[in-house]
Amino acid sequence: MSNQVGNYSLYIALLVSILLIFKSYKFKSNSSKNLDSKIFSLLSIQSLMILISFASLIYAFIISDFSNETVYNNSHTAKPLFYKISGTWGNHEGSLILWLLVLSIFLFIFFIKSNNQSNNYRVLTVLFQEIIIFGFLLFILFTSNPFKNLFPIPIEGTGLNPILQDPALAIHPPVLYLGYVGTSIIFSSSLAAIVCGIVNNNWAKHIKKWIIISWIFLTIGILLGSVWAYYELGWGGFWFWDPVENVSLMPWFCLTALLHTIIVLEKRNLFQSWTVILCITTFALSMSGTFLVRSGILNSVHTFANDPSRGIFILCFLFFLIFLSIIIFFIYQKNISKNLNKSFLISKETAILINNWFMMFFLSVVLIGTVYPIFLEVINGLKISIGPPFYQKLIVPFLIPFFLFMALAPKLKWIRDNVYRINIQQFIQLIISIIISYFLIIKFGISYVFAIPLFGLGFFLFFLTIKDFFSKDSSLSQKLSHFGFSLFIISILLNGVLAKEYSSNMKVGDEREYMNKTIKFENIKVVQESNYKSIVGEFKILDDRSNLSMKPEIRIYDQPRTLTSEADIISTIYSDNFLVFNILKDDGYYNVRYQHKPLMIWIWLSVILISFGGILSYFKRND
Repeated sequence: MSNQVGNYSLYIALLVSILLIFKSYKFKSNSSKNLDSKIFSLLSIQSLMILISFASLIYAFIISDFSNETVYNNSHTAKPLFYKISGTWGNHEGSLILWLLVLSIFLFIFFIKSNNQSNNYRVLTVLFQEIIIFGFLLFILFTSNPFKNLFPIPIEGTGLNPILQDPALAIHPPVLYLGYVGTSIIFSSSLAAIVCGIVNNNWAKHIKKWIIISWIFLTIGILLGSVWAYYELGWGGFWFWDPVENVSLMPWFCLTALLHTIIVLEKRNLFQSWTVILCITTFALSMSGTFLVRSGILNSVHTFANDPSRGIFILCFLFFLIFLSIIIFFIYQKNISKNLNKSFLISKETAILINNWFMMFFLSVVLIGTVYPIFLEVINGLKISIGPPFYQKLIVPFLIPFFLFMALAPKLKWIRDNVYRINIQQFIQLIISIIISYFLIIKFGISYVFAIPLFGLGFFLFFLTIKDFFSKDSSLSQKLSHFGFSLFIISILLNGVLAKEYSSNMKVGDEREYMNKTIKFENIKVVQESNYKSIVGEFKILDDRSNLSMKPEIRIYDQPRTLTSEADIISTIYSDNFLVFNILKDDGYYNVRYQHKPLMIWIWLSVILISFGGILSYFKRND
């Protein structure tokens, strides 16, 4: 029954979407008082139908309705209720329903919140957004329908991938989708604004809230995914340049640049074309990420599908949207008002523009590193993987001027400033930062060629953002986000040069010496849980000051039959002790990997501070 309800609800939503596209196009120049009620009613029906469809799928998962193919492929009667529910979006079909639900709800909220804007602008935004919703409805119904029936009905399901059965990953997709889908509203709004000729500071004040909320959710979503990969996959770090990690990072770079550009548009009525292009690019990157993940052409633990027809559909739809936006931009570019505001070389807006160029460079490096292996394989069949050295060699040298501009830009004035305003106090702070970096590098024997300027400017940025809390030059939200970013940079730099790792094959009773530490493999015990068997290793990490007991696990799941490694992590404010072990083919031997990771907790906390700064900015009242 739930299959029929969910399926029919999607078809009704599709009909409503067609009607909304027709009505929006028909009424785009109509100032009728009935316009609001007509569009509002249709949007309400559409959102309700998609919500009913999503709720039907959740219900099918809860009751383990294995007549539903999606439930059969991704659930099991022995699975805990929490993971039955999260399993709804832990697969290709269900995640698309969630994406569609967020699309419709965001449009509904946008229409309500924009009642002080012109009807033409609002209706055009609905038109462009409905084109996206219509495309996703077609994609779901005809290539990825989550309500396909199975007959005869299986007695038991195959189960959800065990590495996805984790609280952080259960909430990671919905949060990330809120960030992705928010970019669709930004995209639709920017196209409507350029057609209406209202790409100005008033529009910037209106759309800035949507940019901020998308940026907040995207940032938190990336954080949740990074934390999950750290402790669940046993990789032992905060970032690994995995292709799907890169897919979420690319729109974040673009959205961060857009967030700063919209501030310039709001304050100075400058960078209109920049703003529109960034709005379009951010959404295009979000859609490109969807294509890369859903098509199955990326080799990653995160990817969902490997059906070529799905990838082709999304690719064609993506090309259509990009082509449509480019045509609209060039046709209506004349509607962008020619601003008469002047901006000088030494000014805050120029510094923001330069920082945006840095963001675009970082974005380009990540984009090339992600898609180059794909094109190479298509051209000559050669399979390669691009790892951290590629990104580090290209990105790290450019971080040096980027840190300098980021440190000085918030101090500059709008319109025009004087280079001589850089006071002696800032110069002294820079010298102190370089001296600290020099002694740090000598102490730890760091031989990297850019180490002194990189660390020096990292500390310089850190000291300046701390000092900002005692000034009145900027808002608390900006101070908090910039301080969080500087803390993030310092934590990463120190983590990168001070982290230590030891790996060895051990059996019960073995001891290994490593950097004044003794690693003891004391015992193994087997524990039977509700849906898996756990092999728990008991280890001791001993040194002159501490005696740590660590218990990593190897979990053997029944449905589906899967083996996973669960790291044991002991965190302090100074460092993490990370231990993971894996079964080897040789009887009685296990591969044991121990890592000492300085300042890991500060990496997570710094991203939380950055996000909290965005939250404060969202609730700040416009002047």
